[in-house]
Amino acid sequence: MRKYYFINKFEANNIDKQDKQTVIIYRNYSSKIPSKKLILKIKNYCKKKGNKFYLSNNIKLAIKLNLDGAYIPSFNKTTKHLSYSFKKNFNVIGSAHNLKEIRMKEKQNVNKIFLSSLFKKNNNYLGINKFKSLTKLTKKDTVALGGISKNNLKKLLLFKRLEFAGISYFE
Repeated sequence: MRKYYFINKFEANNIDKQDKQTVIIYRNYSSKIPSKKLILKIKNYCKKKGNKFYLSNNIKLAIKLNLDGAYIPSFNKTTKHLSYSFKKNFNVIGSAHNLKEIRMKEKQNVNKIFLSSLFKKNNNYLGINKFKSLTKLTKKDTVALGGISKNNLKKLLLFKRLEFAGISYFE
């Protein structure tokens, strides 16, 4: 089962707890200028542990630092990256909360779309039925995001979701 773990800061002990199927996504939105030194430190640590490492909201930097991929949040509507050249196994993934955002992610040519929020009852809450409906409206692979816990993980398997993303599940 592939898992995607969003981190806001580098904590080796949290990465140590993850298996090799867990992709680490660094998304530090609190600082305008990402620290290349810190990103490289996380990249090297993930590589040593056997985890793939993606950078959020900065595809150009992810390519420059030779990362495994990049994550485009739902609020990012740019298609600038379509003119960039990627290495063979570089993946671009993105998140969406509704059909309009799904179509935007398709235009951005992402490999996978994270649909949120499956279980977490926030402004973007979808619930199981709406989530299932939205997954049928795209040919892209979809990943469940939001409120996933050890208790509701079995529900994902019921509707054949073999990938999920989150923060609290991993900590």
